[in-house]
Amino acid sequence: MCTLKDMNPADFYTGIVAECYAPLRSFAPTPDPYEAFVREVGAPALELGCGDGDPLLALRRRGLDVEGVDSSADMLERCRRRAAQEGIAVTVHRQRMETLSLPRRFRAVFLAGPTFNLLPDDDTAQAALRRIRSHLVDGGAALIPLHVPAPTPAGRIGQVRTVTAADGAELRFSVVSENRDETARTQTSVLRYERLHDGECSVVERPWLLHWFSRSGFERLAAEAGLITVSVSDADGNIVDDDASFSVFRLHAAPAS
Repeated sequence: MCTLKDMNPADFYTGIVAECYAPLRSFAPTPDPYEAFVREVGAPALELGCGDGDPLLALRRRGLDVEGVDSSADMLERCRRRAAQEGIAVTVHRQRMETLSLPRRFRAVFLAGPTFNLLPDDDTAQAALRRIRSHLVDGGAALIPLHVPAPTPAGRIGQVRTVTAADGAELRFSVVSENRDETARTQTSVLRYERLHDGECSVVERPWLLHWFSRSGFERLAAEAGLITVSVSDADGNIVDDDASFSVFRLHAAPAS
């Protein structure tokens, strides 16, 4: 079992955690809204937190000029392997959002889920927003989903979820413990992953930190980074209340002064 320590997403999504990601996830993002966004705003486009390739590979299959970024080498290797198997040409980069440095600027930058909540504090979030702005052309747009995580119900702490992998391995997942700090706007859960196959068992426990934002707080961080909030909606594009637990921020790159 690995020693528990503070981890960033690059450390979290390694080994059996990366292997368990696709079988254990509850849904895969549909490419349709991101295709519509890119076609409206224009290409080239960049997906942040592209992981193992959803919806990046589908967008490439549809002929869109989209590149991907992720901080996890293991997840990007899975993405490249899928692309090769499906005969899709794809360009991906291993970088963190808060230190993003690519040779190209984009008309559209987006995340296909609330991966931005993995940034541990406001300072890191603002650094990421500044890097997003620096990679957008003037007038370009960014799409950033955010959520306020709900506490895990007490009855689900320790409850094991089991799925079977393609190779027949039994994959198990559970929340071991959880700590929530309303002042810091963080929730840290210790997650346990197990893989059982041919009589062998691999186990890791890792802390999973989520950091959330108030609507006004995020708009302020974005504005300070040179990004103007154009709309805040739900997944279907409907305007949401300020206290919505899930919202999608559409930001436009303000002209450089």
